[in-house]
Amino acid sequence: MKIRALVVDDEPLARERLRTLLKKETDFEVAGECGDGESAVAAIQKLKPDLVFLDVQMPEADGFQVVEAIGAAAMPAVVFVTAYDKYALRAFEIHALDYLLKPFDRERFQKTLERVRQHLAEDGSTDNLHRRLLALLESIQRVRGHAERLVLRSGGRVTFLRTDEIDWIGAAGNYVELHAGKEAHLLREAMNSIQARLDPERFLRIHRSTIVNVERVRQLRSSFHGDYEVLLRDGTRLTLTRNHKDKLQKLLGQEL
Repeated sequence: MKIRALVVDDEPLARERLRTLLKKETDFEVAGECGDGESAVAAIQKLKPDLVFLDVQMPEADGFQVVEAIGAAAMPAVVFVTAYDKYALRAFEIHALDYLLKPFDRERFQKTLERVRQHLAEDGSTDNLHRRLLALLESIQRVRGHAERLVLRSGGRVTFLRTDEIDWIGAAGNYVELHAGKEAHLLREAMNSIQARLDPERFLRIHRSTIVNVERVRQLRSSFHGDYEVLLRDGTRLTLTRNHKDKLQKLLGQEL
């Protein structure tokens, strides 16, 4: 049985080079190729390849968000293709099956294939690799800082939402509800967790169950019972509790 590989890179020339190198290997075959993260998620789910050559830096959804969307436990073996700096590369060395640093030569590519062959030939190594993928995502999140996109799953579909599209976030049991324009998306995550992933200069907790994108705030108003009202540009009205008032006023430069 040949090892079926999916090639994911937003650069056509990079995909072509990987295809060319793989065609010279009798025990590998190219199962497909993708030029962006969203199509990569769909292809992994449909084709179920043994191996993915996954570009890290891609527009809209990067390689790490592809792993997050599929889930580390469901991911096939991954070789990351990257131009990351030395600090992030340390995380790859510790946690990833292997990585290729652009530009790479044929000799380095051959070493990667040997690691892939060894991994796929070993029994019982899958769980360990999945744990390493989870640890890698956590390490890279610390390096990258605040999230620019969030992975959303609904009805078997995976989409990517840019955080700057979010107007406000509300608690909904074990989920948070992300309001973006006329759409609302559920994400299984706690309020404290989602708040930690967002830029504090843009997103502010105004209530124990509400986070607001301060760029969407049009007006602050005094309300009854000592609380305040936040009026968004689209007309949405949210409650601002007194203990959060000073932080919001500071970010907005507006006094009540």
